[in-house]
Amino acid sequence: MLPGFLTKTSTTKSGKKVTHLQWWVTLVMALALALGTWNPTGHHFIHYISSVDDILSGFKPFGILIMLALWLLAIKSIFQSLGFFGALITSIIIGAFIWGLQEYNIINVSDFNQAGWAVTIGIGLLIWFGLNASIIWKKLTGVYTTDATSEDI
Repeated sequence: MLPGFLTKTSTTKSGKKVTHLQWWVTLVMALALALGTWNPTGHHFIHYISSVDDILSGFKPFGILIMLALWLLAIKSIFQSLGFFGALITSIIIGAFIWGLQEYNIINVSDFNQAGWAVTIGIGLLIWFGLNASIIWKKLTGVYTTDATSEDI
């Protein structure tokens, strides 16, 4: 049913089978959060909330709380796994990639629509990298955890 690159499995050092589907699921969820919050089309959460007369009617407070909780989880995961400087460096790398796309005339960031898409997708990629940075670090270095000892303090 799913393509092979989505269902490919790897075996961890402890013998546990892990599928690569988690990478794609977190990417879709991160992009959904970023694009669902705001995008240039006007079909987004901020438009939904700002275009009503009574913000506290119906399911709007529930939607606000869910969106706030999702953003708090995303921001916490970004700063927990990347830290401030890691998030800053990741943002600079994404910005440099967008600048490169502009230099090769693939996008035009002076057009509000294209700049909006570039920034929103960039934020989604930052969230995705924040969700997966610790997993990527574990795979690159083989270090799964470090504890501070009294000698380190």
